[in-house]
Amino acid sequence: MAKVKEQQSIPVSKVQRATKFITTGAKIGGNYLKHYGKKLVNPELTKDQLHEDNATDIYQSLSQLKGSALKVAQMLSMDKNLLPTAYQNQFAMAQYSAPPLSYPLVVRTFERSFKKRPNEIFDTFSQSARNAASMGQVHEATLNGKKLAVKIQYPGVGDSIKSDLAMVKPIALRMFKLNPTEYDEYIQEVQSRMMEEADYSLELERSMNLSVRCGEIENLVFPTYYPELSSDKILTMDWLEGKPLGEFLKTETLTKAEANRVGQAMWDFYHFQIHQLKELHADPHPGNFIITKGKKLGIIDFGCVKVIPADFYPQYFQLLEKDILTNKSKIEKAFSDLRFIFDDDSPAEQKFFIGIFSELVDLLGRPFRSAEFDFDNKEYFESIYQFGERLTGMKELRDSKKARGVKHAIYINRTYFGLYNLLHDIKAKVNTSSWVPF
Repeated sequence: MAKVKEQQSIPVSKVQRATKFITTGAKIGGNYLKHYGKKLVNPELTKDQLHEDNATDIYQSLSQLKGSALKVAQMLSMDKNLLPTAYQNQFAMAQYSAPPLSYPLVVRTFERSFKKRPNEIFDTFSQSARNAASMGQVHEATLNGKKLAVKIQYPGVGDSIKSDLAMVKPIALRMFKLNPTEYDEYIQEVQSRMMEEADYSLELERSMNLSVRCGEIENLVFPTYYPELSSDKILTMDWLEGKPLGEFLKTETLTKAEANRVGQAMWDFYHFQIHQLKELHADPHPGNFIITKGKKLGIIDFGCVKVIPADFYPQYFQLLEKDILTNKSKIEKAFSDLRFIFDDDSPAEQKFFIGIFSELVDLLGRPFRSAEFDFDNKEYFESIYQFGERLTGMKELRDSKKARGVKHAIYINRTYFGLYNLLHDIKAKVNTSSWVPF
């Protein structure tokens, strides 16, 4: 594999980062001008090349900025129904193959945290990152015969979250035709989770807690964490032998039995957290899971955890009740509770939003309507993608002055569709009643 070029610095100040966003916006504007110029000559020209050019320019800029800017790209890549393929392919690289930082910057982080260089703490420490993602990168180390994974946060990540998300807004609204009101609500929740994700002391606490509480679930593997080798910017854990799920699926294939076993472990992991613990690992992308050599599922990242409020849990999960789509009063109550519809909506608005969100509930809830569900069901996922494409073209959604949906649902919805996509990639059939109290 070709060595990825390392970054020698990250733009940290607001002025440096704003300049990068402005430059990116100018490139996107130039791409549009080029596209419309070509379209004058060839009216049949599609937007494929425009999407390709924009996706490349945005990803290159965000990957240099790292942090929350790159994290938004990673999140959008998981929402496959929102983006043209060019964006999906580029932004998916943010999951585990962003350009890594150079070793001197890693050393500086260690010196700030421990007053020591890595080679003064560990017996060995790889100068090159083994994986690099949006918020940090992972190095391989050894100590007293143990192989360790050491996650190091990029400089300035926590300090730039709020300003980065403000600067991402015009790009996101223009490129992805999002509703500005809903985007503002969405970003508030994203900002809260990202502030938590930038706190490695909190991640250490959650990682140790959740891995112990989920430890009895079959076919899951968790690393041991080392508080004495961790700080608010550095997290040290056992190295899990295997490959990140996304990389594994590019080069290897699970047998049907292995796929079902891994998929069931993933399903049980999520539903035990949701229904027993009322908090969950809310970042289900392929870079956060390892397929071990024994074909078990390794869980390596608890940076993004959503705590489910006690009053929100019954509001949300009434959507999975078996008669929800056929009981008019029940569905109207549920949609009102979740702010899909409002008392002051016009009759036309109520009808429209009840129809749209009923489709969403039908798609989300379909795996629960039978004892088993085969996620290697191309028709089901085609329905999801087509529904997503229709949503992006709906003027009523874009022009609505109200944010439709409770903010707590953002990460639950994202987790479910992320989980479904992973199970589809794995081609797993699972027992969907496991850990689900319905």
